[in-house]
Amino acid sequence: MAAAAASSSSAAWKRWIRPEVYPLFLATGVAVSICVGQLVRNITGNPEVRVLKEKRAAGVLENFDEGRRYSQHGFRKFIDGRRPEIMPSINSFFADPPKY
Repeated sequence: MAAAAASSSSAAWKRWIRPEVYPLFLATGVAVSICVGQLVRNITGNPEVRVLKEKRAAGVLENFDEGRRYSQHGFRKFIDGRRPEIMPSINSFFADPPKY
């Protein structure tokens, strides 16, 4: 009985763990890590999320500075003021052709 279970798990392992599947695992791992990072950021840093019972009992806080620090994080400050384009040089090449 145990040999059949070991054999079936070995077959499943050989089916799914192949070099062709590595990019799928990589993309899934990156997506899961982004989700986990965002969840940890929200639980630990969001002023509206209170995990401890003592902090929940405080009710609604008028804490504008903490909210501003949370919403204006480093990445948002980095992209603030930039044009919302992924590839600006290609966009300008096709949108504004050179004039001869």
